[in-house]
Amino acid sequence: MTAPTLLGHVGAVTGATVSVRQYEGMSSGIAIIGGRSYRVGQVGSFVRIPQGYHDLYGIIADVGATAAPKSKEDQGPVSDRWMTVQLVGEIIEVSFERGISQYPSIRDEVHLVTEEDLAKVYGAEDVGQVVIGRLAAAESIPVRVSLDKLVTRHSAVLGSTGSGKSTTVASLLQSISGTTGAGTTFPSARILLLDLHGEYAAALKDVAKVFAVGGAVGAEPLHIPFWAMDVGGVLEFLMGKIEEKALTAIYDKILEAKGKLASSGAYAGADPNSLTLSSPLPYSLHQLWFDLIDPEVRTTTDNAGLNRAIEIEGDAKALRAPKYHPAALGGAGPFLNKVGVLSIKRQLAQLRSRLLDRQYDFMLHPGDWEPDLEGKTTQDLDTLLEGWLGHDKPITILDLSGIPSVVLDHLIGGILNVIYEGLFWGRELPDGARKRPQLVVMEEAHRYLSKENAGSARAMVQRIVKEGRKFGVGAMIVSQRPSEIDETILSQCGTFFALRLSNASDRAKVQGALSDTMTGIIDSLPVLRTGEAIVIGEAARLPIRCRITLPAENRRPDSRDPEVSAGWSAPWTKGDYKRLAAVWRAQNPRWQKTSAEEEE
Repeated sequence: MTAPTLLGHVGAVTGATVSVRQYEGMSSGIAIIGGRSYRVGQVGSFVRIPQGYHDLYGIIADVGATAAPKSKEDQGPVSDRWMTVQLVGEIIEVSFERGISQYPSIRDEVHLVTEEDLAKVYGAEDVGQVVIGRLAAAESIPVRVSLDKLVTRHSAVLGSTGSGKSTTVASLLQSISGTTGAGTTFPSARILLLDLHGEYAAALKDVAKVFAVGGAVGAEPLHIPFWAMDVGGVLEFLMGKIEEKALTAIYDKILEAKGKLASSGAYAGADPNSLTLSSPLPYSLHQLWFDLIDPEVRTTTDNAGLNRAIEIEGDAKALRAPKYHPAALGGAGPFLNKVGVLSIKRQLAQLRSRLLDRQYDFMLHPGDWEPDLEGKTTQDLDTLLEGWLGHDKPITILDLSGIPSVVLDHLIGGILNVIYEGLFWGRELPDGARKRPQLVVMEEAHRYLSKENAGSARAMVQRIVKEGRKFGVGAMIVSQRPSEIDETILSQCGTFFALRLSNASDRAKVQGALSDTMTGIIDSLPVLRTGEAIVIGEAARLPIRCRITLPAENRRPDSRDPEVSAGWSAPWTKGDYKRLAAVWRAQNPRWQKTSAEEEE
């Protein structure tokens, strides 16, 4: 008697690709087995090929005449009752393993996979696995991923606008931090989320500590000390293009300032003998500006340049340059200074402008981490790292929605530099990333990780995805345009969560992570439902179509589309455009009047 699960028989085997001739008795597209209905021959669904004491499992990649073996196509018109199956693993006794130990033979039976079969593949709950959703084809079966491989082998969440990407990220973070059920499975989880639109604070407020520029309601002030960032990137932002000779002289001054601080013994671990430009020691930008501007404007009473023709002394703290008597024509004096001149007046004017611009205070005047003129700070890096990584909540959100776009790349590069360098050098300590791994989630990654972007952010992420696995620092790249992301970065991601992708070039990026015979699965990306993803890679047992577990309505990111019909059909009322202008000026959508302003 023919088993009700029989789909067909093996017709050809080429490597891991199997051509299956469908069973002629399977006349309907639906099979009823054990009281449940199953769609027959669906692209992306699983099949089972019995091999005596163990079963081979594969995924249907193509159905119809195009799935016929090439030899059949060469003989003229062919039947449309063919399927292409990509072998992916096997069950030996009771455990499922990826890869196969043997190949099927011609005319071996190929069976539809029931929920009982799927439970054997996905039902085993191993240590270190987390539930992220349910199988799309059998929602009673939970989908689990390996937490170890998800974090250390890096991952990417990719999906077009409106595909449920932000909600998926929020759900994944709650799942992998172990905060979805009663209690916390991973009390020492450590996740840092770079939130470019300020949409995750409300969704994750119970499990996250939030930092925001200016200290928004419910958030702590976000400070990123410039002196902990890459010196070259900081100077590029502050001063623009600088000639090599002048840049070298500026580097020397910064290194000299750091050397004096290291010699003071005030900063643990600072050794003057091993000091480099990248050593994270404070230095004063105000003093640097003052030391550089003085030779540019100085005049002297003697031609040898020994005596200054000073009129009014300057003030480094107030960014006020010294005033000298104007140089005279001829040999009477005062004379133009010729010592230490770098010809960088324009660059110094830009540096001063940046220091006076309040929108950059979070970086150039970072609260207790701002150096005085001698380079000393009230707080050191330990309190910065402890604030970001040492609190008792599993997730840290850095709200970057108030950051000017001109500085975004340098800022993200600086944040990643602080995190990675600190955890890299402290890798053998209890708080280092080898003992307590760190996951960094990067939203809107295409904005600063594009192929054309040669900034510090891309360089740091490239370093993390290449080296981070060995030191316990993992990356999760989140983007709606994977085709724009640097190939080196995306190729290092071991696991993909591919939501609906409509653009062909974006789909091609995901396809590059699969074998050529899995194109049928990738072709289904444009028709995925919202919140549905194809999970591919090292953290997943198999490539799988999954319904991501949705958080409660009040625990979802603030990224929903506006309801146009509801907004436009409401009765017209006079608007408060004074308040609109105020929140624009404050660059804070939740701005409120102070009590003093309300009294006025």
